[in-house]
Amino acid sequence: MPDEAVGPLLRGIAVLRRLTEADGVTLSLSGLEKATGLARSTVDRVTATLARMGYVRLDGRDVTLAPRLMELGNAYLAALRLPALLSARADELADELDESVSLAVGDRDGIRFIHQATRRRAMSLSFRIGDRLPAERTAPGPLFAAEWTPADWHRWRTRRAADPGDTAFPAVPPREPATPAPDFEHRTARAASGGWCVDDQLIEPGLVAVSVPVRDPGTGRVACVASVVSHTSRHTAPDLRATLLPRLREAVTTMERDLRTAPPPAPEGHRTDLATWTGASKQELGREFVESLARGLTVLTAFGEGRSRLTLTEIAKATGLTRATARRALITHTHAGLVTPAPDHTHALTPRVLSLGFPPLSRTSLPDIAQPHLTALAARVHESTALAVLSDSGEEIQYTARASTGRVLTAHVPVGTRLPARATALGRVLLPHSEARTRGYALVDEELEAGLRAIAVPVRDRTGTVVAAINVAMHAARRTTEACERELLPELLRAASQIEADLRVAGRFVAVPAT
Repeated sequence: MPDEAVGPLLRGIAVLRRLTEADGVTLSLSGLEKATGLARSTVDRVTATLARMGYVRLDGRDVTLAPRLMELGNAYLAALRLPALLSARADELADELDESVSLAVGDRDGIRFIHQATRRRAMSLSFRIGDRLPAERTAPGPLFAAEWTPADWHRWRTRRAADPGDTAFPAVPPREPATPAPDFEHRTARAASGGWCVDDQLIEPGLVAVSVPVRDPGTGRVACVASVVSHTSRHTAPDLRATLLPRLREAVTTMERDLRTAPPPAPEGHRTDLATWTGASKQELGREFVESLARGLTVLTAFGEGRSRLTLTEIAKATGLTRATARRALITHTHAGLVTPAPDHTHALTPRVLSLGFPPLSRTSLPDIAQPHLTALAARVHESTALAVLSDSGEEIQYTARASTGRVLTAHVPVGTRLPARATALGRVLLPHSEARTRGYALVDEELEAGLRAIAVPVRDRTGTVVAAINVAMHAARRTTEACERELLPELLRAASQIEADLRVAGRFVAVPAT
């Protein structure tokens, strides 16, 4: 470890990686202590700091990744620009072929997915954005390896010798030792000459894929690789080459044209008060807040669209940190493989930033995002709360998440229940031509059921589109309609704002399911 590396920052990164490897499952503080080898007091301080940043949630002694952590991976994907420029083409190809289509970038001796357009079938692709796979077991791998240096090949051989079962790649099944692997160097040579590559059940039996490189118009090097993925009951590997490869090549030609003609990126705005915020948090929480960890992670958020390569001075300006603090953070991130320096004294994020929580969080649904906020809302107002979406027919609402309180008499509507939209506060907020849309909330008094009073507000996605609604429901004897508007409406709006903030982060490069 470099002498100037920030120890607390490395320990925070280790905790985030262990939580990521747990695949989104809640871990106890003692479990994190065992998984990381850190002292319990250190784990407590690190998780308290991450919770303050909104990157994890603490529930007693349990720790869970939170959607806001995705802002680190979003910074890398925004700086890369490829998902923003090419994902729509990948989605169109998936719809046309009725097969899964992915985009991947090279990550040292592996590949990492930056976009997935999957098909909804019983047998479907389970890889997520951010998942890392060994290069030799994939179709994109040989296409990236065709540009490897001798040092890259040495790294690959060293890893293969040390980890023959691919245990360092949790996204793929372990390699069977008795199964001979195809000659990766031979596959790489063929991919280099042919400009395409096939994966014939190298990851697991039944899975096949064909890949074509998308080249950077400025350098001619591989920017990413597009793949069509299927299974052997639909296509054999030779069939993929014969029937789908020509169409994939056409799509890649269009993608490369999009890269050539894309306008220069407009630099994103960034918070410059992060140093002030971390300082205030330290003053409030004392030793429980590890300021060097928080400041180190904020350095990653300095990058984004139009800010793919930054100098030390630019990073310090974007975060409000001193040059000395930003410099030590960059040294630490470089050591951790999250940042790479260039000879021109600029720095760029690496695909490894996606290893900080992005894969498990990329499958987060709207009910997952809303649940902790509903639970907190119910605890504040001592009434039942719920999240609902409008059905496809537009005539009913469906409850997708709820939280209750400890009252004897409480509104209890199970998740999955459907009710007439016009008879509920939730429905009136969701109906597109309802008066409640203009007013910003709806209050329904004993219309669905005698004694039931409810107030609801909308939940909007990052485009401003209403995608769901949340409510507070109670017996009419407990609060007047005026009290509902005075006491409950501000709390509802607060909860909706919190849900929307998480949804904005989670939905930037990932489609968040509404149910």
